[in-house]
Amino acid sequence: MSATLIGQSLLSGLMSGCLYALLGLGLTLTWKYLRIINLAHFALIFLAAYLTYEMSTRGWHPFLSALLLLPVFFMLGAAQQVLMSRYKVDEFASVIVTFGVTIIIESLIQYVWSADFIRVEKRLARGSLELGPWLAPWDQLIMCGFSIIACLLVWVVLKHTWHGKALRAQLDNPSIAAAFGVPNRKLSLALAGMGSAFAALGGVFIALLFTLTPSQIYSWFGVILATVLLGGLGSTFGALAAGMVIGVGESLTMALTAPAWAPIVPFTLLILILILWPERL
Repeated sequence: MSATLIGQSLLSGLMSGCLYALLGLGLTLTWKYLRIINLAHFALIFLAAYLTYEMSTRGWHPFLSALLLLPVFFMLGAAQQVLMSRYKVDEFASVIVTFGVTIIIESLIQYVWSADFIRVEKRLARGSLELGPWLAPWDQLIMCGFSIIACLLVWVVLKHTWHGKALRAQLDNPSIAAAFGVPNRKLSLALAGMGSAFAALGGVFIALLFTLTPSQIYSWFGVILATVLLGGLGSTFGALAAGMVIGVGESLTMALTAPAWAPIVPFTLLILILILWPERL
């Protein structure tokens, strides 16, 4: 095994980890602060990916697609939270409800765009950055930049603003927080909307980096859930670090064994977390 191949695998794994963190960012926030396990998050990612594809066929630049999709998905997330609150859906029931939403969205995608494989032809940037013998595609580097900036901004908001303190207070005791002027409902709606907006941003990059088919929604469950749980619920930099660990593990597994063994990495970590480290939940 050459050092060049190992180095390229490490680099590819780090970039994959950034994508995993971006895809899991909205999920980890809503799971932590709203106590909702939103499996519809995965379906929203692919809905955004397919909408990005649709707009690209009409001449839209991916950045313009993202600018339109972010506020639209913010409103979708807020609307979902309104319904969750209205019918008092608890953490366990949210798994069933949001999985049902996932199936509905998958069926909608398949009805509109069919189950065939499709791919966005437009790119943010062509070519790759050369780092000695290693190559880093510009599209993936741009995605990594967005992922790191998103994690940093969310961390700043959670740790150094009144809204972050209010969310923590709401999580500990909603009644007391409300008594001290914390607008619990508005904060919940904003957080749910932000989680869906991050799903839309991740979907844009899924469309740019991968070939799309509706059934792929479920193939992302294991790796993103493992990223969220390994990183710790509500931890943005934890998700980033966990994503990189999983990404590097997958890349090295593919390089040293065979690509078919790569999915074992996130599922093995997920099982170990649930057995040995259940307090991560």
